[in-house]
Amino acid sequence: MKKAFVLIVLFVLPIVAYLFFASGVHNFGKLPVLTEKVSDVSLVDPNITFKNKISILGFLGSDVDFKKGNALNLNQKIYKDFHKFNDFQFVMIMPKGTEANVEILKKELSELVDVDKWKFVFADPNQIKTLFSSLKTDLQLDANYSTPYVFIIDKDASLRGRNQDEEHETIYGFDATSVAELTNKMIDDVRILLAEYRMALKKNSANREI
Repeated sequence: MKKAFVLIVLFVLPIVAYLFFASGVHNFGKLPVLTEKVSDVSLVDPNITFKNKISILGFLGSDVDFKKGNALNLNQKIYKDFHKFNDFQFVMIMPKGTEANVEILKKELSELVDVDKWKFVFADPNQIKTLFSSLKTDLQLDANYSTPYVFIIDKDASLRGRNQDEEHETIYGFDATSVAELTNKMIDDVRILLAEYRMALKKNSANREI
């Protein structure tokens, strides 16, 4: 009995404590809405929409090779874990003229996992700037219409993020050049949003049964 108690103290409690502090207070609530009603991507491509989807929105820009590392990071750290959820998708906004390079990128991405939920939308500069501006962030696109940041868009086409991070600043998007940020922050936030919708679905099912 004493031996079992010692083992629990030495091994179990540290793991429980780690999980608690790693999760943090942030994980016990809903993921904050930072911007409501982002411009729907269907305005550019009628075959793709944010409505009723959990979307990871990115702007890879005209230099696809330069941003390839970002896409591979996202594929490995985010897409691979969540692409099997029915309502999940990646939406990458691309300048027109990048179609051939995108096909090459998709082949590289498909070496890890099925890329059927990677959606590439080809737009003109004004369409790209309009969609990005509708996010209402403190970030900017570069001269190639790209940003290293990706954004979580919920089923109501609203931007989700963190309005009070550890550094007490709003987190609108996640830097895809940083594996640590994707692993330690973004993956956690995607899980929170998925859990939020699962809980809502269970609640609605329970209400119908009453």
